[in-house]
Amino acid sequence: MSPQTSSSLIPSYARLPVSFVRGEGARLWDDEGNEYLDALGGIAVCALGHAHPDITRAISDQAATLLHTSNLFGIEHQERLASRLCELSGMEAVFFCNSGAEANEAAIKLTRLYGHSRNIDNPRVITFNDSFHGRTMGTLSATGNPKVHAGFEPLVSGFVHVPYNNIDAVAALAEDPEIVAVMVEPILGEGGVVIPDDDFLPALRELCYQNEWLLIADEIQTGVGRTGHWYASTGMGVIPDVITSAKALGNGIPIGACLTRGVAAGLIQPGHHGSTFGGNPFATRVGLQVLETLQRDDLPQRAKSGGERLQLKLNQALHNRPEVVEIRGRGMMIGIELDTDCSTLVKAGLEQRVIFNVTAGNVLRLLPPYNLRDDEIDEIANRVTRSIESVCQATDATPA
Repeated sequence: MSPQTSSSLIPSYARLPVSFVRGEGARLWDDEGNEYLDALGGIAVCALGHAHPDITRAISDQAATLLHTSNLFGIEHQERLASRLCELSGMEAVFFCNSGAEANEAAIKLTRLYGHSRNIDNPRVITFNDSFHGRTMGTLSATGNPKVHAGFEPLVSGFVHVPYNNIDAVAALAEDPEIVAVMVEPILGEGGVVIPDDDFLPALRELCYQNEWLLIADEIQTGVGRTGHWYASTGMGVIPDVITSAKALGNGIPIGACLTRGVAAGLIQPGHHGSTFGGNPFATRVGLQVLETLQRDDLPQRAKSGGERLQLKLNQALHNRPEVVEIRGRGMMIGIELDTDCSTLVKAGLEQRVIFNVTAGNVLRLLPPYNLRDDEIDEIANRVTRSIESVCQATDATPA
């Protein structure tokens, strides 16, 4: 593996010394012919793995038919995908865009329209510490992580950050007349795969009803079946007013969606918001095929059972490692928390030919495809275990 560099690229990423040239299912091959198991899935994107034949056919057929017309005209696939998403989520209307950050931007704009419709001049949104909502100016301002904010001040105003999984901290803001919404990840992703108490989201839903706040579920990472439910919030017994969705919805083709219901569904009118590329025939045709394949093969359920198997195998292999604080997750969204910074683990994983990443500094995060075979699940667990052991043993051997 040799470092991949280019003087023509803005260095916005600290890229790893590997370049992949081919994928099939849960496997990737680099430019030197080495084969890897992909337990990251393009950061929760490739829920069906790589080069899935259904998606390949949809891409090929649509590319040969029609790519783009703009939203000045009707788009059949867009209408069909919106209808299917509403059926699966309990929502009523959808705005299509190109990414998770754009979906969250649409949700934030909705809160401004909602506030102004109630004669609130400076509407504010409650978001949570350690959250991540994107890197546009609006979404990074909503994000509850000072590291993401650094260098981009002044931030967009209108956000109040409170501790995650703390319903009392939210309730304490009930008397603030400028609060109009709560924006929450059902499970913190970039924040370290943190799963809230079972009653946290239902309690948020009730507080929002009581105070006429919109409840926005940021399901960019948790949505489209990853946690074993089409959307994690509905799997927790909650129907938000807004759900944002992206990542797995396109299996690698850029697409985002802001799903709405009730008063939130009627806020955006012509001229309020738009997207040149959002919801184009190509992206929505692929999105439809992703949903059809997931539904046909019952892959949200497979994400649930496969994730349980992966957690079991990891617990069996790592239960005696004192460095491992906790293994947690839902479906194919799993975090392994260590008791120290573990940024070196990613390169150890490459040496073991398994791909994952580290988030929140000390949490190894797994976001593999849903359709893993049992033997692939077991092998991912083996390779991840060896990666952790190799780093921990090297640390043990370092002189004090």
